[in-house]
Amino acid sequence: MPHHTPLIATIVAGIGVAFLLGALANRLRVSPLVGYLLAGIVVASFIPGQAADHKLGAELAEIGVILLMFGVGLRFSLKDLINVKRVAIPGALGQIAIATLLGLLLALALGWGVIAGLVFGLALSVASTVVLLRAFEERRMMQTQRGRIAVGWLIVEDLVMVTALVLLPALAQALGGAGTEAGIGARIWHGLLTLAFTVGKVALFIVLMLLVGQRVIPWLLHRVSLSGSRELFRVAVLAIALGVAFGAAALFDVSFALGAFFAGMVLAESELSHQAATDTLPLRDAFAVLFFVAVGMLFNPAILLEWPLAVIATVLIIVVGKSVAAFAIVRAFKLSRGTALTISASLAQIGEFSFILAGVGVAQNLMPKAAQDLILAGAIFSILINPLLFAILDRLRARAHPQPAVVVPSGDEDDPPVTTLKDHAVIIGFGRVGSVIAEALRKDGTAMLAIEERRDYVESARLFGIEVVMGDAQMPKVLAAANVTGAKHLFVAIPNGFDAGQIVVQARAMNPELEIVARAHSDAEIEHLRECGAHAIVMGEREIALAMYDQMASGRARARARAAADLQRPSAPH
Repeated sequence: MPHHTPLIATIVAGIGVAFLLGALANRLRVSPLVGYLLAGIVVASFIPGQAADHKLGAELAEIGVILLMFGVGLRFSLKDLINVKRVAIPGALGQIAIATLLGLLLALALGWGVIAGLVFGLALSVASTVVLLRAFEERRMMQTQRGRIAVGWLIVEDLVMVTALVLLPALAQALGGAGTEAGIGARIWHGLLTLAFTVGKVALFIVLMLLVGQRVIPWLLHRVSLSGSRELFRVAVLAIALGVAFGAAALFDVSFALGAFFAGMVLAESELSHQAATDTLPLRDAFAVLFFVAVGMLFNPAILLEWPLAVIATVLIIVVGKSVAAFAIVRAFKLSRGTALTISASLAQIGEFSFILAGVGVAQNLMPKAAQDLILAGAIFSILINPLLFAILDRLRARAHPQPAVVVPSGDEDDPPVTTLKDHAVIIGFGRVGSVIAEALRKDGTAMLAIEERRDYVESARLFGIEVVMGDAQMPKVLAAANVTGAKHLFVAIPNGFDAGQIVVQARAMNPELEIVARAHSDAEIEHLRECGAHAIVMGEREIALAMYDQMASGRARARARAAADLQRPSAPH
């Protein structure tokens, strides 16, 4: 190479191999995260010149951690947590305690000691946010009772891990590293002082974020949004995420992860939080891929041959131990077996927080490198196994409920009956467009039903006085519950052209006589929807332009009519 560019080489190799193996994993119906982790192993082991760039990979991973944690903060909802606190808080804490104990027992059997065992067990106790949310989104279960409990459970786990990331460096400093032989009294006293100092700095940072950041950050984004520049808004969001994370680490010795989490949490209170999350998603996804690649670069495949029994035990703790604990806890709260099975399956894997915690544990000399290798091996195998668990659950659910079903508006059950409406209109999406369609149909006297997955819009449809099916219209059972086979008209009012196309294809297969009108934002989407089978496609921008022209033409016609009337009017006598 004419230039020595290890950073560019690492990014190109990581993204390129991650794309190939991620696409292969997706083709095999496995989480792409497995492909990204394997990509890191390939880059570190087989691509010349890359094995020495672990430091660059680790720094790229830090950026990935910042953006991941910023996204977690943006999604953090105290209201959602409060709604399921009766199950989620004690459930998550209980499951963390059980998984940590199992990890401690394995660590002691391997001769690592108590501290290493606690860190190792804690890393095995937390599920991956990315894997869990993807599993629930694929099955359109985010708005069900099971989905809300699982997300609340995940929030509690994340908060525990954030706390652990704050305390681990203080613990390491108190212990003085592995093998320290200082007196137990002096170590305890030094540990308490270090812990108090660390907690004080973190508390100061939190107070500063809540008192100053909560006012300054939303105000700043609001001012930037008034500039009308989408690009500047994206840059502002990234500057806040990275700047707060770096400032927290530099000024308060707070981890990048905690700083980014609080930046996201503060921004979540702003009306612009949804836009911020949407605009930063592509970059977050890109660096999240690099994060998992960098984690894979740290993995030592030899652990599979050197410690096969320890690898098996680690995987069993994650897949079996955590699942059994979660199932027992959920059932203890007298929730249904289906809910318990779904939550236990969703938690039977580990991911990004486990990697972060393992990295801190090794860096602070609290546990051996072999423990990190076992955690990485456990993550890869558990993420591979997780889709199989959900596939088994899907089959069990299909056997128990062979008839198509849908989520009721309250979201408290998973299998309510199909609507009794016939010869009606079905509206997909009850936002600004869908609600206008509903108003027109009401004036026309047409029976109608709305399909909507966003809870606030479901409430709007309820107040409007029409029947609502809560769920994702891309799911055949949701369309079946809306009785698409007996409907006359289908209005696909959602803004995403690809999703709309999937809905049109399924609705057309269920009812070939159905009249389908869809919404598009570009000529490409119009062509796509036409190929999918929509009878009529309306592009908002074009209709607005035509309406504006009609307004101008109507104004001209009125002006000409007034002028003609003035000419025909007899003049007043002088």
